[in-house]
Order: sequence, then C-alpha cells, then structure tokens
Amino acid sequence: QVRVIESGGGLVQPGDSLRVSCTASGLTSNRYSTAWFRQAPGKEREFVAGLFRRGYNADYTDSVKGRFTISRDNNKNIVYLQMNSMEPDDTAIYYCATSERVIFSNRKNERGYEYWGQGTQVTVSS
Repeated sequence: QVRVIESGGGLVQPGDSLRVSCTASGLTSNRYSTAWFRQAPGKEREFVAGLFRRGYNADYTDSVKGRFTISRDNNKNIVYLQMNSMEPDDTAIYYCATSERVIFSNRKNERGYEYWGQGTQVTVSS
C-alpha cells in the first residue's frame, strides 16, 4: 500500500523561506514521478513543481520559477520543496502526488497521479 505524507507547512512572512517535505512509502520501483500541487481558497488545484524521469527532469509553474526548488533524497525517499522569497499568493494547501505512470507530456495534470497526501497548509502573511 502506497502512503504519501506531507510535512513542514506553517505561517511565514512575505520574503521568508519554508521547506515542505513529502515522504512516500510502499512504492515498488524508483521510476516514479513526484509533484507538488497547491490549492488556494476559492481556486482550483494547480501544479507547482515536479520531478520526472527518475529525478533527472524538474519542472515548475511560471509563478514560482527562480524562487522554488524541488529535490529528492533517494536514500530517504523524500521529496522536498524549498520555497524562497515567499509571497502572499503562495498561500495554499500544498499537496504531494506521486505515480509510476505519469506521462511526461501530461505531467502538470493532476489526473495523471495515483497517490496523494492529505496536504499541508502554507500561509504567507505579515
């Protein structure tokens, strides 16, 4: 059984940094792709960042490029999202999703991911 657990959310001020973590257990290979999505109040869930093709390809939504970095610790099977220069618009519930069946051309579509965590709240406010 695959389990996905996010951690590290919290309240920060604009300009601050925060790192959220995603731990996945029960995966049967290292050929999985992992992505972070977020959902702000009153908005649809959107792709934020992802690691694909065994971690060799990273991709980001335009609004976080240059500020967020996604990385993976293969030994610990944890995916991190380092968020710098945070803005109030980054406020959302952040979800981690993973799957061994993600199609690269469809990587930003949440329907391509089989396993999801319950999310962690990130709030950016002064």
